[in-house]
Amino acid sequence: MAILVTGSAGFIGFHLSQRLLAAGESVVGLDNLNAYYDPKLKAARLAILEQTPGYRHVRLDLADREGMAALFGETKPTAVVNLAAQAGVRYSLENPEAYVDSNVVGFLNILEGCRAHPVSHLLFASTSSVYGNHLNLPFSVHEAAPHPITLYSASKLANEAMAHAYAHLFGIPATGFRFFTVYGPWGRPDMALFKFTDAILKGEPIDVYGEGRMQRDFTYVGDIVDGLVAALSRPPAPNPAWDATHPDPATSAAPWRILNLGAGQRVELMRYIQVLEEKLGRKAVLNLMPMQAGDVSATEADTEETRAVLDYAPSTSVEVGVGRFVDWYRDYYGV
Repeated sequence: MAILVTGSAGFIGFHLSQRLLAAGESVVGLDNLNAYYDPKLKAARLAILEQTPGYRHVRLDLADREGMAALFGETKPTAVVNLAAQAGVRYSLENPEAYVDSNVVGFLNILEGCRAHPVSHLLFASTSSVYGNHLNLPFSVHEAAPHPITLYSASKLANEAMAHAYAHLFGIPATGFRFFTVYGPWGRPDMALFKFTDAILKGEPIDVYGEGRMQRDFTYVGDIVDGLVAALSRPPAPNPAWDATHPDPATSAAPWRILNLGAGQRVELMRYIQVLEEKLGRKAVLNLMPMQAGDVSATEADTEETRAVLDYAPSTSVEVGVGRFVDWYRDYYGV
């Protein structure tokens, strides 16, 4: 039997699948290889996975109800890691329907598959964006986050609620992970590090929103994968101390929990750019811009709960992580 990883040809899904395969696990990877960003990059990731013993790929859309039901019935996975989603905060302003199809309908199909064919653990991607424009830093899973400010974050908050309902009704152990600004080799072309690198190497200006004063909890993809792998064998149990009169938003009387996956520190965007300049050996031409709709001024993960539950200890500095991305980018694109 195998672990089902959805979005396996995507950024985080690719790295997670590689790690699981290296550990001797069998992986069924699901990805529809859509054109949200360059499908050639997804195909290159997939080609590496398909050369690895223990990997099987299924090209399927999460929103395909019959296809998803058949996949669960055939593979009967031991665990599921749902990383497939329509990503991107800003794109949700242009194509909101894609977020409902993939992130809501698709996630329902995942839950129904786990209901029909019980799994030891369902892990699923949420996002730091669910905290909206909260100013209480660092963001804690123990504080309610009921005010998303984009449809993307609203769809992920819906995932958290849907997983809780299925944990309560059907006993499906579920852990949701709020990812904080993930970056690293094989990253997505729609994310800042990729865009900045491409523009700087071409001698083109980079658009710097919030005039570079925004702060983000930049988290290296390897540290994210560390957390996911650690969680796989540690499914949540009902919290015996959960108090319905003072409900903890991060745990439940059902086998469900929410955890932050972040580096646990803020880095100003201008510092991030400076590190990139150092690694590229080139100066950026800055086009300072105001904040965009849906952006927030700062993010930072409170990882205390994650450390306690998973022994989570992110260790990759921005200097090291950006350097690894630049090395990969130069090698992959031959520049």
